[in-house]
Amino acid sequence: MRKINFTETVLRDGNQSLIATRLAFEQFAPILEELDKVGYYSLECWGGATFDTCIRYLNEDPWDRLRKIKAIVKKTPLQMLLRGQNVLGYKHYPDDVVRNFVKAAVANGIDILRVFDALNDLNNIQVAMDEVKKQGAHAQGTIVYTVSPIHDVKNYRNLAKQLEEMGADSICLKDMAGLLMPQVAFDLIKDLKQTVKIPIFLHAHCNNGLAEMAYFKAIEAGVDGIDCAISSFSSGSSQPPTETMHFALEDAGYTTGLDAVKLKTVNDFFKPLREEFISSGLLDSQLLTPQPGSLLYQVPGGMLSNLISQLKDRNALDKLEAVLSEVPQVRKDLGYPPLVTPTSQIVGVQAVFNVLTGERYKVVIKEVINYFMGEYGKVPGPINEEVSKKALRKKQPLAGRYADTLEPAFEKAKEQLKDITSSDEDVLTYLLFPQIAEEFIKKKNGMDSFPPASETVSQRRIG
Repeated sequence: MRKINFTETVLRDGNQSLIATRLAFEQFAPILEELDKVGYYSLECWGGATFDTCIRYLNEDPWDRLRKIKAIVKKTPLQMLLRGQNVLGYKHYPDDVVRNFVKAAVANGIDILRVFDALNDLNNIQVAMDEVKKQGAHAQGTIVYTVSPIHDVKNYRNLAKQLEEMGADSICLKDMAGLLMPQVAFDLIKDLKQTVKIPIFLHAHCNNGLAEMAYFKAIEAGVDGIDCAISSFSSGSSQPPTETMHFALEDAGYTTGLDAVKLKTVNDFFKPLREEFISSGLLDSQLLTPQPGSLLYQVPGGMLSNLISQLKDRNALDKLEAVLSEVPQVRKDLGYPPLVTPTSQIVGVQAVFNVLTGERYKVVIKEVINYFMGEYGKVPGPINEEVSKKALRKKQPLAGRYADTLEPAFEKAKEQLKDITSSDEDVLTYLLFPQIAEEFIKKKNGMDSFPPASETVSQRRIG
């Protein structure tokens, strides 16, 4: 009887996809002990947008949040999502920042780091993967799944081989937009299982109504583990429901290692929270049901919620369909980047500007300029040269890895902040989000003033 491992996502991607990561520690703390008893392979509880949201909206120290989870969850490995050279921010950081962040994440309680690059440029995850291995944690290399004229089985097979050679302990196929068709899932997982010897996990979203079918076919093909969310925070733009997948697999002759009674206890705890978020309007009803029309747009769950939020803020929610139609056009212009953070935000924001200004690329956002410069990595496919020329304005794109042009920043920041904090974690928080972290650290440490950021702390091009 083959065991299928379950990663529970309610503490991270489940609530990130439905309520923009607004689940505070105090709201889920009472159920952590029970979550630890369910029998999960891992609990995804950190990374992604949790770090940003903690300091921007929840007034929580994300490092303290992690330590408090670890103090309660003693049996189940804690898992996080790391954006490679982007760490948890939205731009590339120097190698010393990446390495120090990984060290701190492991020291504060993370056991499994799922490391990805939005463009599947593995040069951008090599440093992070190397440091994960050095720290003795589980390095899960990631293949970002997408559909385009340039992405095929051969492409994914080559990526899997490279990840295994890089020393990955396992591989995750990350279908952030819910695009993986059931038969494609079977064929692709079967091919990858024949290509590499390490375990393969599958992550998908239900926004198109495909994920449960894709999971089942992937399991038939030999996948080792799946990401699910407890049913109160599942489906729609989130992951498939944990309980449903558990019962379906047990009935089909697999074993999951999950305790069904404890799963009910966990879900009963989260039900009232779900209703609170619906009542407050934070949980939008559009995110609760499949929207298969988005198969035309290939918009992932987290991106969809962000687009809705942006348009609401501009009193332009009536433009949602127009923006969704513009997304694939912008993506084509940019060489078919997979839509995952940060490229999903880059494509999404540019699409919003294209629609709201009434003219495509009347405004070219800074991130698109940086993208064409090569600051996010190697562009996957052919680009729209006219758009590129308009963005670059005769500048020449970088020839190599952008991180190689960045000066080390951690020790300089640590020296600059020595009178403010003695915490390496605070220094990392500041380096990732200097604008909002400044006020956060000031309040956290009870200080009335904070020195301006030194030029030596900010990113600068060597030479």
